[in-house]
Amino acid sequence: MVLAFGDHRLDIERRELRRGGELVAIEPKVFDLLAFLVRNRNRVVSKDDLLEAVWDGRIVSESALTTRINAVRRALGDSGAAQRVIRTFSRKGFRFIGEVTEIPDPAPLAAAGRAIAPTDKPSIAILPFHNMTGDPEQDYFVDGMVEEITTAIARFSWLTVIAHSSSVTYRGRTADARQVARELAVHYVLEGSVRKTGNRVRIAAQLIGSTTGAHIWGDRFDGALDNIFELQDQVASGVVGAVEPRLRRAEIERTGRKPTESLDAYDLYLRAQAQAYKRTKESLAESIRLARLALDVDPAYGPAMSRIALSRGMQQLRDWIPQWGPEAEEGIAMARQAIAVAGDDPWVLDLAGLALAQLAGDNDAALSALDRAIVLNPNFALAFGHRALVLAYLNRPDEAIGSAHQAMRLSPLDPGMFSFCQALALAHMAAGRYEAGLPWAEEALRENGGMSALRLKLSLCGHLGRHAEARASLHRVRELHCEPTVAAVLRGLPKGLAPELTECLSEGLRKAGLPEQ
Repeated sequence: MVLAFGDHRLDIERRELRRGGELVAIEPKVFDLLAFLVRNRNRVVSKDDLLEAVWDGRIVSESALTTRINAVRRALGDSGAAQRVIRTFSRKGFRFIGEVTEIPDPAPLAAAGRAIAPTDKPSIAILPFHNMTGDPEQDYFVDGMVEEITTAIARFSWLTVIAHSSSVTYRGRTADARQVARELAVHYVLEGSVRKTGNRVRIAAQLIGSTTGAHIWGDRFDGALDNIFELQDQVASGVVGAVEPRLRRAEIERTGRKPTESLDAYDLYLRAQAQAYKRTKESLAESIRLARLALDVDPAYGPAMSRIALSRGMQQLRDWIPQWGPEAEEGIAMARQAIAVAGDDPWVLDLAGLALAQLAGDNDAALSALDRAIVLNPNFALAFGHRALVLAYLNRPDEAIGSAHQAMRLSPLDPGMFSFCQALALAHMAAGRYEAGLPWAEEALRENGGMSALRLKLSLCGHLGRHAEARASLHRVRELHCEPTVAAVLRGLPKGLAPELTECLSEGLRKAGLPEQ
């Protein structure tokens, strides 16, 4: 049986929740909580009932339970204020009050030899990896690893992930990736294999696009079977950190090929992202225009708000808008509004948090948003990198360095790599380790030759007395900056930069030969 209520369909056997035919990605505990509430809809269930059924009797905090209840409500388009589907009874518990209809489970379309078209939202299926160890005893290890990867990828809220119970039906079958994608109605398929030699194991994985069958990404991981669970975590983290940025790029490219008359808020947001990645004066202005169009379609669309906020921050850092004024105020307002509506969207929290640090100097609020994004998705490399920047702004260099290196471990080829490098350069400068900071500033320049990395390199060269390199950097500053002075460069710094770090940076600029006024 499938339980239907409103435009939702809950398939407890397959552990799937669909809205209007589209799969809704929710965490396993959130699914369990929803299933228990729906199955017990004829009564009020207490907190003890939930702890026994969902958490096997373990004690969890009130905030953890509240967070899961709120996540269920968001998945159903409900809220604590409206309580249209899940009602709270004070000091008693909760009850599912939606009208439920039991309908027969339709035969899977794939089994009938039919295929359905993928939705416009990005979607992926993680297929069972092939156990090529020759040891059936390792099946549990392979299955456990795929479940870890599936759960980790599902934490990216912009991506729909097919439930493991659906993907597992392909175990032992030889099927073309494009055929699987058609049958499961997804845009991407992740497949892999496991080989074993002695106590060593090699895991290979590859990401395939559904339209052409082209390989988007592939890699392999080697490890020892001494600690199987640690190896599972390592592989899952490595796969997710590498795959997610490539999915972002692939989605932007896919949306760019769509005719403009078919755009919705999500498509407009992706186009805004693509423009922001170009980091030119014209493209940042275009990213803001596109994000505003997305808000015209959906006025409460958090991703578009956060995109406007960070694009404004990027404009300000490049001295393309004034430090104060309507443009900066728009960015700050959008950042705060985005965080308020973000819910459990790590992407929104990440972009809006960094924008708050750059535009408003509100590093405490920024760090809180970034920390929350990482709690929601511990594999979110960009959030670790942006957190490193904010920690550097706060003059907490050792924490910043640790966070930046974690970002690099998770996503060694991330499009945001230049910001990870900038955070390391700034953090080493804050610690007085100028020699260690210079290579990172140079790497940031190679990744993205912007003013932020250039002023870091110029200051570090000044501190190190590298006059020839300083002269070359000074020439580039004069090319990029309409007013190449210490005062002008400092005006373009993030608002909340610690005073001692600002002084260290400006002193290096003076030593490098940049005039004061």
